[in-house]
Amino acid sequence: MALLTSVLPVAAVAPAPSAPATPAGARPARDTAVDAVRALLLGVVVLLHALMAGVSVAADGSPILRNAMEGWDGFAPLTWILQIMPLFFVLGGFASYTQWTRQRAKGATAGDYVAGRVRRLLIPAVGAIIAAAVLLAALVVAGVPADVVATAGFRIGQPFWFLGVYLGCSALVPVMVRLHERHRALTFAALAAGVVAVDIVRGATGVTAIGLLNMAFVWLLLQQLGFAVADGSLDRLRRGALLAVTGAAAGTAAVLILTGAVPADLIAALNPPMAILVVVGVAQTAVFLALRPRLRAAVAGPRTAAVVSWVNGRAMTIYSWHMLVVIALAGILLLAHVGLPAPLTSAWWASRPLWFAAVLVAVALVVAVTGRREAARESAAARAGRMRATGATLTGVAGVLTILVGGSSPSAWVVGAVLVLGALRLAGGRAGRLA
Repeated sequence: MALLTSVLPVAAVAPAPSAPATPAGARPARDTAVDAVRALLLGVVVLLHALMAGVSVAADGSPILRNAMEGWDGFAPLTWILQIMPLFFVLGGFASYTQWTRQRAKGATAGDYVAGRVRRLLIPAVGAIIAAAVLLAALVVAGVPADVVATAGFRIGQPFWFLGVYLGCSALVPVMVRLHERHRALTFAALAAGVVAVDIVRGATGVTAIGLLNMAFVWLLLQQLGFAVADGSLDRLRRGALLAVTGAAAGTAAVLILTGAVPADLIAALNPPMAILVVVGVAQTAVFLALRPRLRAAVAGPRTAAVVSWVNGRAMTIYSWHMLVVIALAGILLLAHVGLPAPLTSAWWASRPLWFAAVLVAVALVVAVTGRREAARESAAARAGRMRATGATLTGVAGVLTILVGGSSPSAWVVGAVLVLGALRLAGGRAGRLA
């Protein structure tokens, strides 16, 4: 507990008055630095999953689809750059805080907000879910080996863990913002204690399933840190203090890794999430705050701003569709019967820039067609009661969980699609329909 709480910024856990530290509307509705970094992090996610796609042909001509990074010793240190999910949740907390406080000031209820978040997250995802179900069914009909279909379904479904967790965290935003405003220090301490307790019990018992509790504690704690960024609590920290926080976090991470408490591979620390992700999130947040003025200046140009706006306007579409695009491109390579180098060979590494470019172009083309609904950001949303919003959230999470657990089977994708469509119906009637 001491190791984790020692790196949480003092300003983030300082006692707060019962009202927000900064009145809603006093701060800008958008922060260009936040938008730019969120767009950059999304690009990192797409490239990371493209890097993991290992497609080749066995000596007998059978197709091979696997995680190319499995067994590569160089991947663990690379994850210290590529593991950006902690900062993703911090900046997501920033966005959620500003959205909810702004809507609350206009008279919106918690049910309205949650239903809106369900629509905002699931409308982009449901199209990808239906497309994945159709693709996997088509592969079965075409006679593709069952193990290849199962691997494809599993790989396409893996990134959807974020959708389920983020949906749950978003549904709790009104409650967590209230706790942040009234009991800031206690909320941070309780969540941090939960993170550490889960890791300790998991390590002592060897029961990995216990770690699933940190799906709540870890990501809610990082979201809460985003609230502190949004309300201006951390603005008082000068560059020297932020660098000190970064150093403390790095030292804590080193201790955790060297003692064997956590894996050196930070991607492996995702499932289930571990305390090291909070430490990384604190360090990433401190670096972001130190660079924030420069980031704002860097994205001030109209062209850069346009790209950032385009990406953020279609963020969930990009996230929901990108793995399906990666798997589809891999399948095209197999069908083309071109010479495919074995993963991790020098020829394979030499082909990665072209592969990354193909993935980015293909994702952009798909999103240009499918992302219009998300980019529209319909402002006319139906009112929703608390029970209806809760039901929509639980149904949506159940749909995502169905895909995560049974994603290797096309039938699980069909069931998941039905549940997600049901969640959208609950979340807003006409506003939740796709047509």
